[in-house]
Amino acid sequence: MFTSVLMIEKPLTAVDVEFVTTLHGDEGVSFIVLMQPRGDQADVLLRAIDDVAMGDLKEAARERDELEGKAALAPAETALEVSLQALRAAGCDAVGEVIEDHPLDKMKSVVEGSEADEVIVLTAPHYVEEFFHRDWASRARHKVGVPVLKLFAHSE
Repeated sequence: MFTSVLMIEKPLTAVDVEFVTTLHGDEGVSFIVLMQPRGDQADVLLRAIDDVAMGDLKEAARERDELEGKAALAPAETALEVSLQALRAAGCDAVGEVIEDHPLDKMKSVVEGSEADEVIVLTAPHYVEEFFHRDWASRARHKVGVPVLKLFAHSE
């Protein structure tokens, strides 16, 4: 069984589930999903710049309304549960948790504790952070000790 730590910031779409569950062909995959609420991972200005870069001006204007802190936990729990159910429906083992603090430290401890084979970071593009190598995938490559794959999430 191949074990992947999957870092997400929104619920997995059907396309995302198919993508991550077929990465290793017919080999069985077990997922440990770490959900980082989007409002907690970058400041409003950086998220708005990403939205503008993607041509989504309406979303850029709504960034100030993004839930943060404790208010973001309930929607994150729901998104995590939806994602876990989708992975299980695809025939994979899946467990997970919402991360409130220090996502990279948590990722490292989960990788070590589970003896994971890889980390998959599945997020929307974050151009500013990626340019400066401050996104989760870039930072995780120097911290977790297993291969890190950066994938862009799909929208439905």
